[in-house]
Amino acid sequence: MESLEIAKKIQEKYPDEVVSISETRGQVSVILTKDRIVEILRWLHDDPTFQFNHLADLCGVDYLGKKEVRFEVVYNLYSIPLRHSIRIRAQVPEDDCSIESVTGIWMGANWHERECYDLFGIEFMNHPDLRRILLPEGWEGHPLRKDYPLDGGGKNWSGYDEVVEKAKKLSQYDFYGIYQDPTKKTGLEDAREQD
Repeated sequence: MESLEIAKKIQEKYPDEVVSISETRGQVSVILTKDRIVEILRWLHDDPTFQFNHLADLCGVDYLGKKEVRFEVVYNLYSIPLRHSIRIRAQVPEDDCSIESVTGIWMGANWHERECYDLFGIEFMNHPDLRRILLPEGWEGHPLRKDYPLDGGGKNWSGYDEVVEKAKKLSQYDFYGIYQDPTKKTGLEDAREQD
């Protein structure tokens, strides 16, 4: 089934939830409100007409300065048996930066949602283990938000000094854990001195 045909079927079944349908470079996106996202995605997963049994990707988008809705959660769906795909984009307003988790449909969404939470600050309600996945627990802010300061806010996170000290101690070992005498020159330093 063609992606545009799938988009039209979504619009027929959920007319109040579909904000718009767009097609760019052969890729069809259905932009939805977030309120019934789990219901819609469950239908796309379970219905034999669609069989979207593979969540290829889930990510966040920040449209800082956009008047309507600042954030989106993007679901790239694929049907392995029917070999068709669709992109679903759920709008998430800044003042209510949360959306229902889809881990009950695709368990693989677990880490994708954690990454989106970690980097964008979008909370996934009813997620089984929503916590940071890339950044340390003490990290303040969400680095993929477009208003996040480029220098990280001018201060180090609480565990920064500990990690720097550990890196200094471990720098005397090579990749395989072999001790390297820090006072002994290697061929690399000799080559640099010749330049």
